[in-house]
Amino acid sequence: MDYYKTKDSVEEYIRLAKDVNGSQLIEKLKKFLPGSSTLLEIGSGPGTDWKILNRDYEVVGSDNSQEFLSHLTSNNPAGTFLELDAITLNTDDRFDGIYSNKVLHHLKDDELINSLKRQYDILNPQGIICHSFWKGDGSEVFKGLFVNYHSEKVLREFCEDFFEISMIESYNEFEPEDSLLLIGRKKKDIATNS
Repeated sequence: MDYYKTKDSVEEYIRLAKDVNGSQLIEKLKKFLPGSSTLLEIGSGPGTDWKILNRDYEVVGSDNSQEFLSHLTSNNPAGTFLELDAITLNTDDRFDGIYSNKVLHHLKDDELINSLKRQYDILNPQGIICHSFWKGDGSEVFKGLFVNYHSEKVLREFCEDFFEISMIESYNEFEPEDSLLLIGRKKKDIATNS
């Protein structure tokens, strides 16, 4: 994931993604997570979705890139941002919801399962997850980044031990039905041993 670690690549990403945001995903999230809830965003990147989420939620942003964290804190001085790895999510904080937009597809299957276990642990009872993924099969390395594609079936299997799936649906980002949005609610009292 070195792509997100250098100033040049972060600036390039911010330029390329300037017109991309998760507003349609966040509108779906609002149907499941009440306003003013606490929310962790995994992989806040340039902060585009963080700003939209911040209108309705008490959002804590996060990223595993110092370059993105510097960008986020300088552009949003009143915001709260944590340096977090998407797998270990090493925080003692608890949240009503966890959101990511095309972040968890950088994880291998076992890493994604470990991330979901950890998300279960840091969610309050009845907590909500809302994540988007690239739809498809297999994986590839794109611009030095690992990209893992997912099917609805696989995402259901990965989540079913920890979350009741509230919604999983295809949507269009760059091509028809190239993406999947998953929203789930934390199941009650499951030991995850993480």
